[in-house]
Amino acid sequence: MSHMLNTSCALLVHLVRWCSCPRYPSRPVRIYTRTGDDGTTGLFHGGRVSKADWVTLAYGTVDEAVAVLGLARALSGDPAVKEEILTLQRELFVLGADLATNPERREKLERGVSLVTAEMIEGLERRIDAIVADSPLPREFVVPGANPVSATLDVARTIVRRAERRVVDMRNAGGVVNEDVVRYLNRLSDLLFVIARREAGETEPGTR
Repeated sequence: MSHMLNTSCALLVHLVRWCSCPRYPSRPVRIYTRTGDDGTTGLFHGGRVSKADWVTLAYGTVDEAVAVLGLARALSGDPAVKEEILTLQRELFVLGADLATNPERREKLERGVSLVTAEMIEGLERRIDAIVADSPLPREFVVPGANPVSATLDVARTIVRRAERRVVDMRNAGGVVNEDVVRYLNRLSDLLFVIARREAGETEPGTR
């Protein structure tokens, strides 16, 4: 698992760099560089840290959330749900870039592209309110697993919660953290909860 996490972390930084270019690269991006063989990984806008650093654990967990949301999107047969999930995956790439940036070069970040903003959080809140208005939440705790889509969204929710804890750990360890990242992850886990309940319908059993 740690090997997969380190590989996905490096891929996230490569993809952010690639997507931030004004034009597509003229040659294919090489997936392996051998520079991480010493146990370090590159940061966005330069610099290297240990693969066991809090920053790596934080944005690596965000990458896990992106992957599991991809599974939920693949399992869904509803085009609107697929688009809804894809939007969240793309926003998490913004989050990953924000976390993976060299703290001395944060002035290079672009709002909504590589820097999480208050507007992004407000967008999540609007989505939560709209879904709850149409699909009221259950009045008791439920046991996840009504169907593959809702169950996978619940897995994604728990990973987002873990990402939030990792980011708080990073901040507590002295790392530079955009507070909007913490708020975004908090709201995202709430949004995934209400989407999962909507996709489950009324078929979820209670805890007793």
